[in-house]
Amino acid sequence: MSPVHRVYNFAAGPAVLPLPVLEQIQRDLLALPGVGMSILEISHRSRAFAAILEEAEADLRALAGVPDDYRVLFLQGGASLQFAMVPMNLLGPDEVADYIDGGSWAAKAIEEARKFGRVHVAASTRAERYARIPAQTELQLSPGAAYVHMTSNNTIEGTQYRTLPDVGGAPLVSDASSDLFSRPIDIRRHALVYAGAQKNMGPAGVTVAIVRGDLIARSAARRAALPTMLTYAVHAEHRSLYNTPPTFGIYALGLVMKWLREQGGLAAVAARNERKAARLYAEIDRTGFYRGTAARADRSVMNVTFRLATEALEARFVAEAAAAGLDGLKGHRSVGGMRASIYNAFPEEGVDALVEFMREFERRFG
Repeated sequence: MSPVHRVYNFAAGPAVLPLPVLEQIQRDLLALPGVGMSILEISHRSRAFAAILEEAEADLRALAGVPDDYRVLFLQGGASLQFAMVPMNLLGPDEVADYIDGGSWAAKAIEEARKFGRVHVAASTRAERYARIPAQTELQLSPGAAYVHMTSNNTIEGTQYRTLPDVGGAPLVSDASSDLFSRPIDIRRHALVYAGAQKNMGPAGVTVAIVRGDLIARSAARRAALPTMLTYAVHAEHRSLYNTPPTFGIYALGLVMKWLREQGGLAAVAARNERKAARLYAEIDRTGFYRGTAARADRSVMNVTFRLATEALEARFVAEAAAAGLDGLKGHRSVGGMRASIYNAFPEEGVDALVEFMREFERRFG
């Protein structure tokens, strides 16, 4: 059999998966070892799937050092559903929630939360087109806030928190969809972390929420007023098995967790991600032919955004790159330009190939 041709996938998500994971899925897809059925066929109530779920959670906990008083929930609906679930479960009628508006997805979370309660925007860089993360000195936090919500990495604008904001004693809720498990994370600093898996953790279709016990209790207190499927406490009580969960997504996520552990854990993965990003930013900054769009201090390690002199030149860059096997480089439709998403599984040689292409493109059009 001839080798399969694979392009370099710079898409923001669903994103590249580790090749060993894809190969194992391919081997096991017809029949899981010792089961005789595909992961796509087995019951979510079966012993086989119970073992898959437990192992995925155990590896996830080991990688991130998740404390025992936090629950790991495997949900559906992506981060966009969490924009609603968070205030529905955690924001009381007489309370206010603080939101840090540092990007387009934070703005969407704010818009959704306002449907369920009082929202205070603690800081915003919208006027600067979200080119940077709000500074600590800009935060105007509400006394006794139900929680403070942040977005750890902005896929559209290419910015990322390097250190967590100080929110005092308020519970910190983080949408970490595009950088969870790309680097070490101090779970204790968070009350709730959620992420769609399709960037660094697995395929689209499964959402991970890591929730502190007191927030599960807060959810339980509001249970009678909430739809059952949108209640954290219900999913915690049933260990993510209240209804049929995304079985294939959880299985694949478990394989990615094992792969991450084999790479040396999150510190080793972070070091490789930093190398990839540094190489690409160095090329962007080399002559000025390319222009980075994010403030240098807040540049994302996951999503590298840049522009050229004209939109016509950008369109040519994207088209020629795709023809060269460098796919998914077109920036988000709301901002234009280019975006190279270089998540955990994106290979270093792919960054080298892009840098080589950028130099040749500059030679021809610079």
